[in-house]
Amino acid sequence: MLLHEIHLLEEAIAAPARDPGWRPRVRSSLGGLRGAFAEHMVVTEGPGGLYAELLDQAPRLVRGVHVLIREHASVVATMAALQRRVDLPELDVTEFRYSATDLLRELSRHRQRGADLVYEAYQTDIGGET
Repeated sequence: MLLHEIHLLEEAIAAPARDPGWRPRVRSSLGGLRGAFAEHMVVTEGPGGLYAELLDQAPRLVRGVHVLIREHASVVATMAALQRRVDLPELDVTEFRYSATDLLRELSRHRQRGADLVYEAYQTDIGGET
């Protein structure tokens, strides 16, 4: 679901900004992304979530898990700021797109770091070698 919402935001910001539907589409895609990310946080940080499971399997990864948790706060703040800006009459579309693209890059890096941590926890613990 998160990846789907990421793609929807990518498509929304890439559309022609002079189209009257641009702002509503961007606003909607940001709202969907915020909801999907909130769900991601529950699944990862919540009791019995992915991060707790990772730390049970590989306590040595505590630093990496804390990095991911800190990133959550940053992503949430960035999305909220973008949501506030999208309806401003004086919105600089180019600057907004740069900021939204930065958010998309941040999300991509976050997802990669999470995947790397999961791989490290389970691949190393089961003795897998490549």
